[in-house]
This record gives sequence, C-alpha cells and structure tokens, in this order.
Amino acid sequence: MRFIGYLLLLALIAYGLWPYYSLYRLDGALVRPDTTELVTLVDLPAIRANYKRRLSAGVSGMLPAADPQSVSGWIQQNVERLGDSALEQTITLDWVREALGDAITRVTGQSPPYLIGAVDFAFFESYDRFLIRLGRLGENATHIRLSRIGTQWVITDII
Repeated sequence: MRFIGYLLLLALIAYGLWPYYSLYRLDGALVRPDTTELVTLVDLPAIRANYKRRLSAGVSGMLPAADPQSVSGWIQQNVERLGDSALEQTITLDWVREALGDAITRVTGQSPPYLIGAVDFAFFESYDRFLIRLGRLGENATHIRLSRIGTQWVITDII
C-alpha cells in the first residue's frame, strides 16, 4: 500500500513539473531561428480565437445594440468578418516570437531574450491551464497561458 502511495506522489510531482519543462522548451525554441519546435508549442487557432473574442467584446461595447439589418448591425458584422482575416494574417509564429521577444526584452533588457529570465510568476490556474507572467504585476506585464492539449502543454493565449 505504501508503494502505491509513493507512486501516486511521484506521478503528482511529475505532473506539477511538466508545464515547467514546456516553459524550458519554449525558452529554447524562441532563441532558435528554426521554427519546428515552436510550431509544436503554439496553438495559433486558439490564440486567434482568444483575440477575436476580446475584439468582439470591444466592438459590441462600442456599437449600440441594434437589429442585424440596421447600419450598426452591418458595421458589426463586417468588423467581425474583417477581424477574422486580419487576425489570420497578423497572428503567426513570427508574431508570437516577436511579441514574446519584445516582452522579454522590455522586462530584462537582454539581447537575445531568454524567457526564463523574464518570468516573475508561473503556476497552475487549473489542472489543465498554466499561467506565466513576464514582468511584475501592475507594470505592463505580459501573460502567457499554456493549456494541456492531449499530451502537451501549448501556448493558447498571450495577453
């Protein structure tokens, strides 16, 4: 019975260290010119979906609630449609690399930027979400959200 307890404790520790290992891999992938490892650590559709949700919330807050057949409804539909294509063109692996590199450089002043040196906070939000904060809270910090998708932790949002 004690052996099973130790085994469960070891599994829990391994699960707790798993996203930190992904953070280490992400640090290495950001400084390499090759994007093959970075592709496996970034979920671009999820990042685009999160940005789209935030943009939609901002647009709906600025425009009055109206009938879809009205001018306001037409503007909102076109902004959402144009926003989708703009997000697909803008949010790419190069954008992720540049956004994180700029955030790291802003926090540490390092060149080339090393992610681990900029991390001020990194811990679980839930069993399948992990939050990393680059910089101090309240000082224009950048947040990276990792989510466990299948057997990997991948970036699903950059805030």
